[in-house]
Amino acid sequence: MAQRDSGARVNRDRMDDDKGGPRRRPMFRRKVCRFCADKTLKIDYKDVRTIASFVTERGKMTPSRITGNCARHQRLLTTAIKRARSVALLPFTTAKT
Repeated sequence: MAQRDSGARVNRDRMDDDKGGPRRRPMFRRKVCRFCADKTLKIDYKDVRTIASFVTERGKMTPSRITGNCARHQRLLTTAIKRARSVALLPFTTAKT
């Protein structure tokens, strides 16, 4: 039975991938909250044009990891979208064809 050398430690972060080089994390740019950057923008359920940009064409709310909103503004947006839906300014879902 083959014994493993106890002195050889495997560092999983630095393991080589199948191409021969060390693995690197993909570089990405941190998204900035639109409402924190521009203080003049307000979240209001009656402003359908602003709110509609945070809803998909299927009627789903876009998550903050996609839009880049901070947690506070994402909560306010969620409340505004729900209010706009209940007052029939935004649809809950799209009609199935």
